[in-house]
Amino acid sequence: MGKKISTSALAKSRSISGKELFSQLEACSFIKREENEWKLLPSGERAGGQYVEHPKYGKYIAWPEDLSLDAVKLSTPKSTISKYVTATVIGKAFNLSANRMNSILSELGWINKALKGWVITASGKSAGGEQKEDFRSGVPYVVWPESIAENKALKTTISEVQGEASSEEAQEETDENPGFRDKFEAKLRTTDGHYVRSKAEMLIDNWLYMAEIVHAYERKLPIEEEVYCDFYIPTGKVYIEYWGYENDSKYLHRKAKKQEIYKKYGFKLIELEDKDVQNLDDILPRLLLKHGVQSY
Repeated sequence: MGKKISTSALAKSRSISGKELFSQLEACSFIKREENEWKLLPSGERAGGQYVEHPKYGKYIAWPEDLSLDAVKLSTPKSTISKYVTATVIGKAFNLSANRMNSILSELGWINKALKGWVITASGKSAGGEQKEDFRSGVPYVVWPESIAENKALKTTISEVQGEASSEEAQEETDENPGFRDKFEAKLRTTDGHYVRSKAEMLIDNWLYMAEIVHAYERKLPIEEEVYCDFYIPTGKVYIEYWGYENDSKYLHRKAKKQEIYKKYGFKLIELEDKDVQNLDDILPRLLLKHGVQSY
């Protein structure tokens, strides 16, 4: 190996930005960001990286001038190498801007808006996302595996946002309770124009509308399983379930299964029963506030 130089000097010699080189080194698992500094990993040491103490610049990582970023690929099966992309790249695949794409990822509950940038959630990590940070500005952002473009929940949400009906979704029965929507048709029209399946759901929907809380009815959960909530509130990423038909054994089984799903993915859930619906003015404001949603 030849002379060893700093990451900045190496980037300059290759006519790329320091940010780009740091990203490449991280993608090769040569370095890792920890507590606002870059840590040299074992694979980076094997590639020739080493810590250097400088009297003026302090501790930094130096690399061989002829460092090969393909070294990791030679020892790693091609099938195990994952390429990560930003929201900008994902957005281009769907003709959406980066801002619009991040809004959709946020609506899915995969990322949250920070003071600047975006922070990944537990659901986002489950979807394959990884938290990153701009090495100069410190602004957080999230990258995703290329395969995220085929994620069913993401594709469904994008289709809905773009006003495209999904024939697959329209024809598919839900795993949670096949035929449920056929048995209980949505015929009751709410104040904001939603059609719901029971008087209790109509009262809940009307309450949310009068409280000026943006909400969706029967929103598919952002998971691979075919499960739909009763109501979804984008602000706060909160789901609301109204439990009726408590004397129906099949319904109780469906209820238990849905509760397990909510718990499994750590979703914020508000559960309402008949007694709660009769007292929404007292019950809902308190439960919503617990999840950061203010009413009135």
